[in-house]
Amino acid sequence: MGRLAPRPLLLALLSLALCRGRVVRVPTGTLVRVVGTELVIPCNVSDYDGPSEQNFDWSFSSLGSSFVELASTWEVGFPAQLYQERLQRGEILLRRTANDAVELHIKNVQPSDQGHYKCSTPSTDATVQGNYEDTVQVKVLADSLHVGPSVPPPSLSLREGEPFELRCTAASASPLHTHLALLWELHGPARRNVLALTHEGRFHPGLGYEQRYHSGDVRLDTVGSDAYRLSVSRALSADQGSYRCIVSEWIAEQGNWQEIQEKAVEVATVVIQPTVLRAAVPKNVSVAEGKELDLTCNITTDRADDVRPEVTWSFSRTPDSTLPGSRVLARLDRDSLVHSSPHIALSHVDARSYHLLVRDVSKENSGYYFCHVSLWAPGHNRSWHKVAEAVSSPAGVGVTWLEPDYQVYLNASKVPGFADDPTELACRVVDTKSGEANVRFTVSWYYRMNRRSDDVVTSELLAVMDGDWTLKYGDRSKQRAQDGDFIFSKEHTDTFNFRIQRTTEEDRGNYYCVVSAWTKQRNNSWVKSKDVFSKPVNIFWALEDSVLVVKARQPKPFFAAGNTFEMTCKVSSKNIKSPRYSVLITAEKPVGDLSSPNETKYIISLDQDSVVKLENWTDASRVDGVVLEKVQEDEFRYRMYQTQVSDAGLYRCMVTAWSPVRGSLWREAATSLSNPIEIDFQTSGPIFNASVHSDTPSVIRGDLIKLFCIITVEGAALDPDDMAFDVSWFAVHSFGLDKAPVLLSSLDRKGIVTTSRRDWKSDLSLERVSVLEFLLQVHGSEDQDFGNYYCSVTPWVKSPTGSWQKEAEIHSKPVFITVKMDVLNAFKYPLLIGVGLSTVIGLLSCLIGYCSSHWCCKKEVQETRRERRRLMSMEMD
Repeated sequence: MGRLAPRPLLLALLSLALCRGRVVRVPTGTLVRVVGTELVIPCNVSDYDGPSEQNFDWSFSSLGSSFVELASTWEVGFPAQLYQERLQRGEILLRRTANDAVELHIKNVQPSDQGHYKCSTPSTDATVQGNYEDTVQVKVLADSLHVGPSVPPPSLSLREGEPFELRCTAASASPLHTHLALLWELHGPARRNVLALTHEGRFHPGLGYEQRYHSGDVRLDTVGSDAYRLSVSRALSADQGSYRCIVSEWIAEQGNWQEIQEKAVEVATVVIQPTVLRAAVPKNVSVAEGKELDLTCNITTDRADDVRPEVTWSFSRTPDSTLPGSRVLARLDRDSLVHSSPHIALSHVDARSYHLLVRDVSKENSGYYFCHVSLWAPGHNRSWHKVAEAVSSPAGVGVTWLEPDYQVYLNASKVPGFADDPTELACRVVDTKSGEANVRFTVSWYYRMNRRSDDVVTSELLAVMDGDWTLKYGDRSKQRAQDGDFIFSKEHTDTFNFRIQRTTEEDRGNYYCVVSAWTKQRNNSWVKSKDVFSKPVNIFWALEDSVLVVKARQPKPFFAAGNTFEMTCKVSSKNIKSPRYSVLITAEKPVGDLSSPNETKYIISLDQDSVVKLENWTDASRVDGVVLEKVQEDEFRYRMYQTQVSDAGLYRCMVTAWSPVRGSLWREAATSLSNPIEIDFQTSGPIFNASVHSDTPSVIRGDLIKLFCIITVEGAALDPDDMAFDVSWFAVHSFGLDKAPVLLSSLDRKGIVTTSRRDWKSDLSLERVSVLEFLLQVHGSEDQDFGNYYCSVTPWVKSPTGSWQKEAEIHSKPVFITVKMDVLNAFKYPLLIGVGLSTVIGLLSCLIGYCSSHWCCKKEVQETRRERRRLMSMEMD
């Protein structure tokens, strides 16, 4: 070694004591190579924890000589002069495989390369841990392996299914005990291993040849001492290509096998001739329905050996047999067994003809027929393999059949004259030929609305009947059929009926039927074969506007307050079928009524079933004061007992005519309003006015608010016992009158007080101070109590007959109430609380400061013992 000193300082630094210990390893035992082959010796370092890449030096020693530098991964000038030329030519090179591994490659090994090779790793470690070098011996043998074909490489041309054999020779004259391994390789579209014999005497079939090897179709035998034979009993199309024989020589060294050399030779080129196979069928065939269909498949092939055909007949609706939907009809396998159905037969007429027979053909047999032929050749051990396959062009088969001949007529047995009348249509099949035992008829009903000639008209399906006479409804008729309004029936084998129980105006239009003929098939199914349309029938009646006239009259034109008001309403109608009437009594208040100007109120109603209902009649004291009754079928009478002045207005009868629709259902036909009957009381009674007064329009929050509602009477003087009032107080909590009024409290004429709930704490009280004065008080007023306040008064006056008459409601003008805040009281308690808290917090702060300075910040100095020399003690501030 002795060449570490001239190396750069970096090598020494990289190999410092980072190593925990290392082990240099090369292959154990003796490496044997043949002259002219390549020698590869790997070397690696284990248990290494040093730099990123370890450096390696290789040395060589022939037998009995010292080691000579051969190659290095670090120093360029390391090799001896003898090997520098071979290194420059690339015959010797180092190839790093990892940071701690390298391989020595020697191409074209020579006999002089026999000897010992040492791999070492330079190091400057202070302490040696492990080993830093390792040596391996290499033996170089002369080339004594001879490989060649048994004959010059031939070119074999054979048919698929025929056998063939290939041979190659291999022998070795090595002085050592070596073993030969052989591999047959096929070069076709891709390189494939056919069959191999290992150096241990085991056979290994290549990928794809396993089954053929186990069945004996592909074999490898030895012939004599140096010949190897590849035998294929049945050639396949995949066996075409160039065959090579690859021989390798192996030696066992200390229980390990080494491949010392390998040679290959081209043996033969095999060409597989394809088998000619064609299948032909007739192009176009026509057959009558119910007859037999006979198709012939003629086979043409150039194979005369022992091959067996397999014939399959298939059917498809399209000319392409590869599309989905194709189905197999019959099959004759290679053992001459027929697989078919009862209606289909497959027969072998002669050596190259196969017949397909379909009995009792029908329309569903129309389509395309294909003949699929496969040739099978026998293989080894009773196996079979397919050698050829062909599909014929399609044979188009058309089945001619006789359509059922019949006519369809549609007539209306019942035509509606008005809405809600029934409609009945009969669809009849006529002129049918006899002998139609395999034909049945179904019907479909359609509706088409009447349109102008230039409009597009679409037909709507009402109902359709399937081949099994199952009825399905369309969107237009589904609900009405479930309700029993649409009825579809089959009266006879040739007659279908459609009935509308109650025809509406929307049902007017054209109706037609479509009769479908269904033909029975071989499998007892039914297939639609023909549709015949009837001429349309128009269902129409002239629509005249419904006329409804209502006349009201008053039998007693003059009456006074407290008397009974009576009004009768006479109804007459036209163009309304079986009408029934409902009556509603309305009242329109005079324009001078400020509460509801021109407002129409509903009083009482009577429906078409003579059920009476009070509408807006809310006078609890006069619940039974109005009566509405039916005098005749077209006459009604309204009565109002004990009339009051507030009942003045215009009264009318609103009459609605109803026509029956289905069962207990009714349809509104027309509505009309009668002439008005006026109730006007000519009286010179008193006139009432209302006003609001307050002595405290502006108060401080918490004070009492007093509001007086004062009623004044003008005109005739009245006894206080003949007057009563309903008083209600309202407030609008805003500066203007833009918000809705809120009811505060009310007091009726019987003295009952009702007060509404509010969200704040102030209380309300309402009392009658005098006959014409009413006081509203707000106790403990709050900010929310500001706003406009007014009262509403409804006077009641006793008539000379002793009944109480309700006068018109009057309203006072509003008065604005302001609620102010008491500033002194509002801030008195917060100021006192603030001053008290400030004083307490100041005293507490002083106390905390005093305690902190007295206890926490006091500095204590410990006096140390003084020496006898009377030195003064020292303290440090």
